[in-house]
Amino acid sequence: MKLTKSLVLGSAAMFASSGVHAADLPVKAKAVEYVKICSLYGAGFYYIPGTDTCIKLGGYVRATVGLGTNSIWGAAASGLGGAHNRLSNYYTAQSRFDFSTDTRTATEYGVLRTYAELAFTWTAGGYGGAGSAAINGATAYTGNNPAGSGSGSVAGGSLSVYYAFLQFAGFTFGRAQSQFASPWTNYPGNSFDGMPGGAGWEAVNQFAYTADFGQGVTASFSVEDQVTRTTNIWNVSGATAAGLATGAYGAGNIGGSAAPDLVAMLRVDQAWGLFQASVAAHDNHAGYYGADETTGHPGDKWGWAGQLALSIKNIPTGPGDTINVQGVYTNGASVFNFQQYTPFTYAIYGGTGVAGAYQSVGLAGVSDSVFVAGAGQQLTTTYGLNGAYTHNWNPYWSSVIFGGWGAVRYNSTAKGYICGAFVASLALSSGVAGCNPDFNYSVVGFTTRWSPVKKLTFTAEVAYTMLDQKYASGSTVTLPVQAGVAKPAGAYELKDQGALQVMFRAQRNW
Repeated sequence: MKLTKSLVLGSAAMFASSGVHAADLPVKAKAVEYVKICSLYGAGFYYIPGTDTCIKLGGYVRATVGLGTNSIWGAAASGLGGAHNRLSNYYTAQSRFDFSTDTRTATEYGVLRTYAELAFTWTAGGYGGAGSAAINGATAYTGNNPAGSGSGSVAGGSLSVYYAFLQFAGFTFGRAQSQFASPWTNYPGNSFDGMPGGAGWEAVNQFAYTADFGQGVTASFSVEDQVTRTTNIWNVSGATAAGLATGAYGAGNIGGSAAPDLVAMLRVDQAWGLFQASVAAHDNHAGYYGADETTGHPGDKWGWAGQLALSIKNIPTGPGDTINVQGVYTNGASVFNFQQYTPFTYAIYGGTGVAGAYQSVGLAGVSDSVFVAGAGQQLTTTYGLNGAYTHNWNPYWSSVIFGGWGAVRYNSTAKGYICGAFVASLALSSGVAGCNPDFNYSVVGFTTRWSPVKKLTFTAEVAYTMLDQKYASGSTVTLPVQAGVAKPAGAYELKDQGALQVMFRAQRNW
């Protein structure tokens, strides 16, 4: 037994020893796909392992606070922001994470590119009036908290798809920057969202073709989604005192999408700067005159917009200094001037010196067209401009002076419709003779930026917004109770208004 046991243990030890030696023998490793730099399309691109496609990842993290406004980063021009009372936010805060992917592949037809950019944003909420006829300051939370449910939420989180498009052989398909807009869109050098005077940043679904003629000269032709490109189409026959008191000159009456916007653009982009000319055609497709389709409807009317933009780079005041300016004219296509981040309706409150008036108010509204039951659409005309001068003090500090101005003009027929409703519903003290719904809206501001290290920027910006309304001086209107903004029923002086907003931001790009 002892002999047998010794043989068994010895054999086991021998096999165990053989196993260890076998494991130590060299084995040929599988090939590793290393990530390689792709220098074909600029810095930051890498080959996707195992492919000939290059990819670049990017994005930023941003924290912003705005003072004197209920939005980030816009004017206190309506609602609780425009009320300028204890229900208005003294500040509004926001945090954002932005992520982008850019892929490019060389083909016999040119570069095949895909691009997508998403933003996860958390914006602080506010408090809204309870909607009671009694002016008691009762409030309810506003906002939508994705971490919970119910009306007790005080903040809102959202996922935004900024861009999602592919480009191939000169064509662009998907959600991309409008071909009408200048490269700086509504940001000629600043951060303020609500600047009139040119087409906005908001991307649109489109089918576009760009021809490159060389020497920096390109031309683009596009068919673009018009669903987000209508300010208001108002049926003035449906105007109410409650609506007029918020700057809505009728019942909203936009029909379904019937035709896309048609856009053409010519651009010269060279070392000295850039020049661009753009035109767009926009179909105004209204709903019905009344509650059902038997009431009839106005016929469609095509509007249009034209824009000129100029950028001058490296001006003598300093390296990298830039001037960007653009001007626009629209008829029945107001969003190409009063872009999506400007207010479309205005109700801004302030003080008054008129005896018997509770306060003053500035009322105004932007539309593409207006009509009354049984009549055709009257297209609204707008024009404006914006621009900015950027000065680099040194590699770490820069400053910007910026401004924008936009004008809204209704034709005589449209004014007759609006003023008839305005006088009848709000008892305008100066009567029809003192009624003029035309207005100007402008923004001026100053920005300073500090970049202590590469791709980290701290920004301070101040903007002053002005509403220049055209109702007769000293006129008053009788407003119904505005429970949502805690304004009592009574007489209010119609008066120009202004508001000051300040923004602070920290942003790290990568």
